[in-house]
Amino acid sequence: MESFTELLFSHAPHAHWIVFGALMLAGLNVPISEDLMIILSATLAATIVPENTGKLFVAVFLGCYLSDWVCYWIGRRFGPNLWKWRWFAKTVQSKRLDQVRQYYAKYGFWTLLIGRFIPFGVRNCLFLTAGMGKMHFGKFLLSDGIACIFSNATLFSLAYLLSRHYDELLNGIKTFNIALFLFFVVTGISIFWYKKRKKAQKSIDP
Repeated sequence: MESFTELLFSHAPHAHWIVFGALMLAGLNVPISEDLMIILSATLAATIVPENTGKLFVAVFLGCYLSDWVCYWIGRRFGPNLWKWRWFAKTVQSKRLDQVRQYYAKYGFWTLLIGRFIPFGVRNCLFLTAGMGKMHFGKFLLSDGIACIFSNATLFSLAYLLSRHYDELLNGIKTFNIALFLFFVVTGISIFWYKKRKKAQKSIDP
């Protein structure tokens, strides 16, 4: 990922195309972190190519959303036969899919919304399971679209703000740490002085 990050930053004006392509590969279960793509895109938008902020966000959203369709249709088309392919047998755990099925049955749409915030292969399990369970594609498009725009906008905005105000945040953290250190020093001295005074008072009293 270090090499990919360098590639992205060295081709910052065209990074939205690279991010989109990488996210589409993620739909094929290639181990590419969706969260990292969003964070890197937001960082580029905040620091190097602010004029491409809209393009980067659109690339992130469409890349995530369309790759979900790919994953859905793979699950719907091949179903349990996926485990005949060594690649999927290694990267997708059948036990996890069973858990996701139970969550869909119990929580419905909320499974997609909350699941989109959980990394480490959970998202692809959501979409594969939706396809294998033959969820109506229109329902999947609507539910996943809402979940996708909400999760992407949240993470992109947070990463953008942190990148743009990094220096201010760093100075704020330093100031907070100094204030916290002084607080503990003053508290420690106060407790020490109080105990010493109390001990002296006891020695004076008959």
